[in-house]
Amino acid sequence: MKVILTENVHHLGEIGDIVEVKPGYARNFLFPRSLALLADDSNIRQLENQKKQIAKKREKMLVGARDLASKVQGQELLIQVAVGEGGKLYGSVTNMDIQAALKDKGVEVERRAVLLTEPIKALGEYEVAVRLAKGVEAMVKLTVAAQGG
Repeated sequence: MKVILTENVHHLGEIGDIVEVKPGYARNFLFPRSLALLADDSNIRQLENQKKQIAKKREKMLVGARDLASKVQGQELLIQVAVGEGGKLYGSVTNMDIQAALKDKGVEVERRAVLLTEPIKALGEYEVAVRLAKGVEAMVKLTVAAQGG
């Protein structure tokens, strides 16, 4: 089933894209949340007329992402974790922990925007990328330290 996206949908496309999805996904997820419209002739004609508005909306989102990137860029985060013998972590530091640390600094980002290939399982300093929009990334410095020390 072809649909026209009315909002950016992670792993699917951006506003105004015409994409092919399974009917159940469109009917049960995209349509109820007003994320997409059925790509029929009348909606496609409307899309052509709304291209300028969509371009403005994309630009506004990009400007917002760049502003947020300037706040995120260069942030230094400290996450203290419980450690056992030999400096081994109990558990690991995940993108949710980094999101919470950024929130404590007054910067709101989505959990999936924090790009970790795998959870951090050792003490030390790390550079972590935060993707705020397509083509807009910022780097944060993360220090993972032992609790109480």
